[in-house]
Amino acid sequence: MTAATWMIWQWTRYRKAKFTRYPEFGIAIPENYSIHGIDVSKYQSIVAWEEVKAMQVKEIRLGFAFIKATEGIANTDPNFKRNWKKAKENEIIRGAYHFFIGSKDGRMQAENFIDKVELEPGDMPPVLDVEQLNGNSAIEFKKEIKEWLDIVENHYGVKPIIYTNVDFYKRNLGSEFDSYSLWVAHYYQMQQPRINRGWSFWQHSDEGRVNGIINKVDFNVFNGDSAEFRNLLIE
Repeated sequence: MTAATWMIWQWTRYRKAKFTRYPEFGIAIPENYSIHGIDVSKYQSIVAWEEVKAMQVKEIRLGFAFIKATEGIANTDPNFKRNWKKAKENEIIRGAYHFFIGSKDGRMQAENFIDKVELEPGDMPPVLDVEQLNGNSAIEFKKEIKEWLDIVENHYGVKPIIYTNVDFYKRNLGSEFDSYSLWVAHYYQMQQPRINRGWSFWQHSDEGRVNGIINKVDFNVFNGDSAEFRNLLIE
């Protein structure tokens, strides 16, 4: 492939996405995606999930939520239990995620997550949020997150999802983790995620507004149709 051909391929692959602005949500949302969701943690304070469920602007409704469960080897998000319960009660498909501390033991972090999170049929697979090496080497970091992924997969019987941003994936993960579904953070730019692998979820903004949530919230889309989304869920 010549340099010119490669540049054309890159431009085509990462072409500018079409966005429509929704004043009620406070952001522009990428078009051609039918399944929309948010992710929450203690930073969203107390969420009125019934209002989240009821909000609809034109064709956009929020159908899923990733909820922070744990962090490191001992920490639990103080709002996890309530968010986990209320999301289910309001028929919002839920997923739990663990924020990985790169300098901590992967097995102990997996045990922290397993101790706090009971997954049920209809939930999304467990998610590992990896964003920082925390002073660890990339080699050791990959070893520890693989430990987490393997233990959690063996416990729940489903392959976890990895969350990270494009640059971190390229620098520190790469092809060794391409078999995992990817939830990718990529915002402030009007194009699809610049990554040379498939992705399942795109976190496209951290500036969203939703009824029932006081603070700003991250917005996501699922890269597929309703049948593909159902196939992703735990049976």
